[in-house]
Amino acid sequence: MTRVLVVEDNTDLAFGLKTALEIEGYEVEVAYDGRNGLKCAQDSPPDLMILDLMLPELDGYGVLREARRTGLDMPVLILTARGEEADKVLGLDWGADDYVTKPFGTLELLARVRALLRRQHTEDENEELTSLEQFGDVEVDPASHTVLRKGEAVSLAPKEFDLLIALIKRRGAVATREELLKEVWQYEADVLTRTVDMHVAELRRKLERNPAKPKHILTVRKVGYRLHV
Repeated sequence: MTRVLVVEDNTDLAFGLKTALEIEGYEVEVAYDGRNGLKCAQDSPPDLMILDLMLPELDGYGVLREARRTGLDMPVLILTARGEEADKVLGLDWGADDYVTKPFGTLELLARVRALLRRQHTEDENEELTSLEQFGDVEVDPASHTVLRKGEAVSLAPKEFDLLIALIKRRGAVATREELLKEVWQYEADVLTRTVDMHVAELRRKLERNPAKPKHILTVRKVGYRLHV
């Protein structure tokens, strides 16, 4: 499930944002000051942060600056009650991806959230894996298209390998069956959703210690699959 961190000191607004986002299917965490918001982001990086600029303890600029300095690269949507262009530009300069000026409509904010998450997802899909990837006793070398389990080579069909790479790229995030069909099979006419399930079953048979109780290639009920490292 996509995780959103809301950093907003106005309790009524924070509650409204949390409710609207949860209705849309997001998992939401709320922090009411900048220092706590930064700690939440560092302890458990969200998929997206909604960040007010005027915060107690540490303002939004400070949260942004420290988050980017420490390597947090999730999309950040800033909220500001100010109308001056300079404040928005400064927020973008410090690493924000988009902004919404208060007061704003819920539908507008949700549209901005969806757009940022789509952009991030596209960038993740286009990520070129070059280094050795590992989970459990499995090693994957994307450059040479080789897979080892306990040091021994595992033969994967081309689509099985592509499916595995698609899961690895998401870094633990859930991939829906539809996303995998589009990415791995390009929605070929003769491909059904069941095809994804069958290929996942083969990956489990070849890579999991106990395919019946997988520890790494996990099913997310009614959604799709994710890779647990």
